[in-house]
Amino acid sequence: MADAKTLDFAYIGGLNFSMAMLVAPLTNLATRRVSVKLPMSLGIAFFCGGFLAGSFSTKIWQLYLFQGVFVGWGVGLVWVPANAIIPQWFTTKRSLANGICAAGSGIGGLIMCFSTEAMLSSLGLAWTMRITAVIIVVVLVPATVLIQPCITDDQPHQRMFDWHLVKRYQVLLLLAWSLVIMFGYITLMFSLSDYTLSIGKSQRASATVAAVLNLGCAIGRPFIGFASDRYGRIRVAGIITFACSLLVFTVWLPTMSFAALLVFAFTGGAALGIFWVAIGPLAAEVVDLRDVTSYLSLSSLTVVLPCSCKLAL
Repeated sequence: MADAKTLDFAYIGGLNFSMAMLVAPLTNLATRRVSVKLPMSLGIAFFCGGFLAGSFSTKIWQLYLFQGVFVGWGVGLVWVPANAIIPQWFTTKRSLANGICAAGSGIGGLIMCFSTEAMLSSLGLAWTMRITAVIIVVVLVPATVLIQPCITDDQPHQRMFDWHLVKRYQVLLLLAWSLVIMFGYITLMFSLSDYTLSIGKSQRASATVAAVLNLGCAIGRPFIGFASDRYGRIRVAGIITFACSLLVFTVWLPTMSFAALLVFAFTGGAALGIFWVAIGPLAAEVVDLRDVTSYLSLSSLTVVLPCSCKLAL
């Protein structure tokens, strides 16, 4: 696109994530008023529609709308209700269950890294986006049909917001952790492949680093969940956060070696998904189970700022 700048694509990526977080309160309202399937069905429509419409875009503002806003809404409408349901089904091993579920994004990312590169080189950007839209429908429609909330006497009463929660210092600390961890997550997840290119490596090498990062996510997240259940969710979240920060400053920033970058991608990827693995079970630790969805709305709004700005920064 002639009117596009490099910074535009960074803002579009950030807008994608921030829209996903911003739509969380409305998602909870729709879940409470109707069912979990309504927001997820709308999410599929926005998610798929964003990629389809984006494939026909000729102006940068169209990409902002379709890839930034529509796809972001789609992600939020699908992820938020599904993430809130997982803790309902488990009284023990909640973190392990969340870790297994979160590992799916790592496996999907691993597959999409190489398949997207192959499609781009052989089919071009437009058809790559259209095929991605088809994949979204094929994967998410069965998931939406099959998902069911746990019917218990402690069934959550979803609210858009429950401001009484912020009176608890534990909630404020968890919100602060969410803010900090998402700054790091966005930086690492979406900058590592660009960093590979910046040190003179090929596009293929960049895709390999991204794939190894996702492999680390897929393998690491269930182990993080298992460790959280065994040794304490708050303790493990703190240790993993510190370890990932240490890896960034001791391995990533000084390295110019592709081999070292692969090692960092795997180990960093294993620790990277701590937010997605831990946030649901951690919420269940600090608030009542019936308030988990309301807390997740607050958490989502907390991380809108880092999601919006970090890629561009």
